[in-house]
Amino acid sequence: MAKEKYDKIDLFENYPIPKAVSTLVVPTVLACLVMVLYNLADTFFVGMLDDPVQTSAVTLVAPVVLAFNAVVNLGGIGCSSLMSRALGSRDYETVKKTSAFGFYFSIIAGALLSLICIIAGSGMRTLLGATAVNDEATAQYMFWTVFCGAIPSITNVVTAQLVRAEGMALHASIGTMSGCLLNIVLDPVFILPWGLNMGAAGAGCATFISNCVACLYFVILILIKGDRTLVSINPNDFRPTKSIIKEVCGVGIPAAIQNLLNVTGMTVLNYFTAAYGAEAVSAMGIAHKMSLVPLYISMGIGQGIMPLVGYNYAANNRKRMKDSLIFTVWIAGAFMIAATVLYFVFSRDIIGLFMKNQMVVDYGGEFLRGMSLAQFFLGIDFLAVGVFQACGMGKKSFIFAILRKIVLEIPALFILNKLFPMYGLAYAQLVAEVILSVIAVIELKKILDEPVSPNAEPVNPETLNQAATETAE
Repeated sequence: MAKEKYDKIDLFENYPIPKAVSTLVVPTVLACLVMVLYNLADTFFVGMLDDPVQTSAVTLVAPVVLAFNAVVNLGGIGCSSLMSRALGSRDYETVKKTSAFGFYFSIIAGALLSLICIIAGSGMRTLLGATAVNDEATAQYMFWTVFCGAIPSITNVVTAQLVRAEGMALHASIGTMSGCLLNIVLDPVFILPWGLNMGAAGAGCATFISNCVACLYFVILILIKGDRTLVSINPNDFRPTKSIIKEVCGVGIPAAIQNLLNVTGMTVLNYFTAAYGAEAVSAMGIAHKMSLVPLYISMGIGQGIMPLVGYNYAANNRKRMKDSLIFTVWIAGAFMIAATVLYFVFSRDIIGLFMKNQMVVDYGGEFLRGMSLAQFFLGIDFLAVGVFQACGMGKKSFIFAILRKIVLEIPALFILNKLFPMYGLAYAQLVAEVILSVIAVIELKKILDEPVSPNAEPVNPETLNQAATETAE
């Protein structure tokens, strides 16, 4: 039982590097790609109603849903980072307590967001921009996505991160993708006239049901695994210590802030683009959504490699950590270069798939070209942030978040828009990511060259079963 319970240690310590990286990264990237479709589903099917009131309801509630991601990053990334490092140092009790903390934190945070939604009521909707025309539709969509949906939405993603931290990347991705794919299937049934004809409310209801199913998958998985997993949802393990909370917040808060800054950056970009008319806004929106595909893959690679990096960092196995990173950089770099070439050469054709308006295609083609040039550097930067988070270096990831948006990208938007009106906006990310990638390489080299603790002992696989048995008892 003990050996089976800790079989994932083989993945972290003994698998060949290509096999270990692919085992963790491939399912995570696939889940991220499904997330791209999932994020577009509500807007697409509600848009088929050709009713601006229903479409606006989805748009107005979007900032609240984005706030979920900040909570997810705090609990999910913060806890998964600590779990991976605790596994590497053989501190199995901390793994249990941290996973239980992440699970119940997500439930509590979701409940608080639901409570805020109840208390704020119409005031919140007014703040989001709802008017007498679309207030009812907005309220109905918010009822399902926030009031009912906050807990399953947050718990689903956080639990996936906890499961992935122990090396169960395939199960994490199956759980996430099952919810996303179910949502895509249910959307037309709940939204469109030939189905339940619920409009925007139907989109919210479909999302709620899908997230509940995903949560159920993870709960059943953990219960079935029983003693073969250290991921715990046992209330008795929900005993967070001061050190656990400090470690989780140290990594999770910077990750949450990074998410909020991304929203800020997009808001500033939209503000500048709006000055050039509706066609420019539409073109920028399409180009940005297409740029999310390689972006999500970069995020998937960074998140996927986190457990392997965090484990070997804590286990003081710098060689395996370094080899894993170098292999991942080659894979990620090759993909990003391919994406750059594809987007740069076929930019207008790609935009034309979404809109036939020639002005939108022309604008969007130029925007996508500019954005495509940043992809390679973006991949390096996201990988670096993933390493910082995995190693518990929340301060570094926080500094990178500030540098990316506040210091580099937003000022670049001002300057490039002034020098090259409108078209310069698409190159602000390139400027920011090139500078940031240079800093990323320097910081990664420092981590890899960091001397191993003089008190560190080499891992002895022969003692593994004994330690596992003692912990299980």
